[in-house]
Amino acid sequence: MDQFPVASQQSSLTVGSAESTAGPAARVPNGIAAAAAAAAPAPAPTAAAGGFHDDDDDIPEPAACISTMIDRGGSVESHRLFLARRTVLEMLRDRAYSVPEFELARTLPEFREWWADRPELERLAITTTLASDHSNKVIFFSIHLVISSSVCIPYITNYVLSQMKVIFCPAEPVKKATIREIYNGTKDDNLSRLILVLQGKIMSQPRESIKDIFPFKVDIFQITELLVNITKHVLKPKHEVLTEEEKSKLLKEYNVKDSQLPRMLESDAVARYYGLGKGTVVKVIYDSELTGNHVTYRCIF
Repeated sequence: MDQFPVASQQSSLTVGSAESTAGPAARVPNGIAAAAAAAAPAPAPTAAAGGFHDDDDDIPEPAACISTMIDRGGSVESHRLFLARRTVLEMLRDRAYSVPEFELARTLPEFREWWADRPELERLAITTTLASDHSNKVIFFSIHLVISSSVCIPYITNYVLSQMKVIFCPAEPVKKATIREIYNGTKDDNLSRLILVLQGKIMSQPRESIKDIFPFKVDIFQITELLVNITKHVLKPKHEVLTEEEKSKLLKEYNVKDSQLPRMLESDAVARYYGLGKGTVVKVIYDSELTGNHVTYRCIF
């Protein structure tokens, strides 16, 4: 359909009929009519003539409708568990623990097919060891006292420092009895560290009881904190954890103490992701247009 007035035969006939209807006083001079005809816009080419061009043709079509990106293949719970477990596996790998490659490569449909067979949180538990050197596991001893009939009987429990376990807790609020139940279920596993993934709230009293019940460090994450891997964010600088040897070399090179280095809180999201404790030094590498290219060191405080 033409969108602009054009000078066609029909328009000439209309002007001619108007001239013939009007009297001589209303007749338009030939020079003015010719100038008006020359100033009229040219007719727009039609699609039939093969010269029609629509600007919308330059806009690329989307690769796929956004509706195809919406998850309709299963429940929201299974999707959340899949994302959280995948982040935990990546976290363990970044902490130098052994993680099977097929676990990292598992897709959401594959997870749902595996999960639907027996949807129990116990199946999501992960037990692994350090991948660096299994032959040189460091063992430490925890001495306990059993008081029975006014007699103290000491006994020793061995813990392999490379043993790690991840437990997914149910959606109910975590109470002190829940922590005690988890301890009773893991005390014979010779663990050196434990990660609890919570779906419910935990009050201050149960949180404090963890330090009294477990003889090793327990990391606590809410499942909402694990839906994405924060270290993969494009604006997050790269963090490298220094070994004790690298830390000593750094402090000697700059003639400083670790307390003089810039600090990072133990509660920092990156420190929690890598499971860093106080005194650990981290190398932070910035490489972006916003921050520029430079390296800094931070000590966990």
